Amino acid sequence: MTGRRALVTGGAGFIGSHVADALLAAGYEVTVLDDFSTGRRVNVPAGAAVAELDIRSRDAAALVSAGEFDVICHLAAQIDVRKSVADPVADADRNILGTLNVLEAARHATRRPRVIFSSTGGAVYGDQEPPPSAERQAKDPESPYGIAKLAAEYYLSYYGRVHGLETVALRYANVYGPRQDPHGEAGVVAIFCQRMLAGEALVVFGDGRQTRDYVYVGDVAQANVLAATAAVPPARRLDDRAYNVGTGVPTSVLELAAALERVAGRTSRIEHAPPRAGEQARSFVDVAKAAAHLGWRPAVTLDEGLRRTYEWFRQALAS
Repeated sequence: MTGRRALVTGGAGFIGSHVADALLAAGYEVTVLDDFSTGRRVNVPAGAAVAELDIRSRDAAALVSAGEFDVICHLAAQIDVRKSVADPVADADRNILGTLNVLEAARHATRRPRVIFSSTGGAVYGDQEPPPSAERQAKDPESPYGIAKLAAEYYLSYYGRVHGLETVALRYANVYGPRQDPHGEAGVVAIFCQRMLAGEALVVFGDGRQTRDYVYVGDVAQANVLAATAAVPPARRLDDRAYNVGTGVPTSVLELAAALERVAGRTSRIEHAPPRAGEQARSFVDVAKAAAHLGWRPAVTLDEGLRRTYEWFRQALAS
């Protein structure tokens, strides 16, 4: 791997920083591109170069075109479903136009990189068909966020077919783990950890029976590393180079709260709030294709991942 170069957009964020860590560990020279609007400088690995740029800017496009990267892991995005419902134009501006800026620059690069796009398996499929959702399942997103991610995937497919650009879409389930921001990224595990440590009630929206597929961030990072070099099929249709990244196991919000109480060794009061607009009732994904094509499988159990995450938040609070 020596001499291979990677660009991680959004590399100062929760997932992006773990991807940068994993690429460095795999022997890549890594550049992190981030505007630090939500990403944190402390998250950037010590061995990575930093480009402080907006993903939609001409300077970002110039970096992609001239950087001679072997792979671009594109994670820079607006990731909050609720914000996409409140302001779908701003969501589309970052998630669609930002992705297009990367793709256009990549196709003009002297050394054409493989572009690995961070999509969503938690929002792109919708509630129209029962889970587990496989890649070729019909898609009808329930939120502008899911719609924007699906639109970006169609652009990836187009750039693959028409321009010969190597693209991979990784459809993440609900990612959790250390460094997740309980304020800015709306991750329920991070929120629950923070509230539990503060002795506050855990707020559950709706009846708490809605299910999600919780996948540990370290496993997600390894999916990016494997996708960087895996042999992928020709891009003829939308789903040819799309891979679900999850566990295939549904967990309700109430079950999640109970599991976190179990690993933390403490109990918390549960408070219910009204359901939130734009959120699915059931979501978990089929990961067989990622196992077959990428050689990827989730390695961290929910209890182990929650234990690591809770301990990280506990230490962060103590420091």
